[in-house]
Amino acid sequence: MSTLHVTRDRGVVTVVLDNPPVNVLSLPMMGELMTLLHELRGDGTAKVIVFSSADPEFFLAHVDMTLVDDAEAIADPTAGAPEGLNVFQALGEAVRTAPQVTIVKLAGLARGGGAEFVAAADLSFAAVGRAGLGQMEVLGGIVPGGGGTQYLLHRTGRNRALEIVLGADLFDAETAERYGWINRALPAGELDGFVDRLARAIADLPEGTIAAVKSAIPPYDLSAGMLREHEAWASQFARPAAEQLLRGALAAGAQTRDGERNLEELLRRAGRGTTSPAGR
Repeated sequence: MSTLHVTRDRGVVTVVLDNPPVNVLSLPMMGELMTLLHELRGDGTAKVIVFSSADPEFFLAHVDMTLVDDAEAIADPTAGAPEGLNVFQALGEAVRTAPQVTIVKLAGLARGGGAEFVAAADLSFAAVGRAGLGQMEVLGGIVPGGGGTQYLLHRTGRNRALEIVLGADLFDAETAERYGWINRALPAGELDGFVDRLARAIADLPEGTIAAVKSAIPPYDLSAGMLREHEAWASQFARPAAEQLLRGALAAGAQTRDGERNLEELLRRAGRGTTSPAGR
C-alpha cells in the first residue's frame, strides 16, 4: 500500500498513515483503508487496530480539497458505498463497526475528515500540546459529510456539537477530552506507552471476550442521521460558493505545511475575500 504501513504483533495491527506532505485523506488513501478494514473483518487473529501517523505534526489533515477539480471523482459521492452512505461516511462506518477494537493515537492535527476518522474509532487518545481536532467545513461553505455531525452528536451532545461545527475552531487535547470528543488527553511523552500497553492488554484477553463486549455495547444506529447529513453536505457542496471557497483556500496555501498549521484562519481569510453572498 502506498499510503499505509501495516505491521502485526500478537493480535495488534498497527496502521501508520503516511501521505505527504500533510497526510490529506485522499481517495487513494480512503481506498487503501477500506480494503484493509474489509480484509481485517474476516481475520480472527486481529484483535486490535491502532492507527497512528508517520508525520508527528499531522495525523490526517482533512479530505483532499483538490477533489473540487475532479468532477469525475465527486460526480456521485455515493458510488460504491453501502446503501444509505456516501464514500466518506462509509470509511467512518467501516472503522466504527469493525469487529476489532479500533484505537487512534493522536499526536498531531486532525481536521475535517481526519477528525471524523478519530471520532469513528472505538477509543482515541491525544497528546497534550501536540494534538488538535477541528471540524472546519463550514468555513469552506459545506458541512461535515463523513459522519462528523452524527459522531459529535453522540460523543459531545448537541450543544457542543453545534459549537464545534459552527464555531469551526481548532480544539486542543484537553478541551476535546472535557467535551467527550476523545477518551483521554495524555502528556505527549506518555502517549505511545499508554496506547501500546492498552492495545496489548486488550489483544491478550481470552478468546471471544472482545466480541462479547462489543456485542453488549453496540454502536448507535446512525442510518437516519447519516442520510440527513449527506443531504445537507450535498446541498451545500453543489453551491458555487463552496467551490469558490475551496479553490481560494488551495490558492492561499491549504494542503501545504505552512498553510495547514493555521488552516482555520486561512479559510476565514478566503471567505472574507469571496464576492458571493452565500460564501460570507
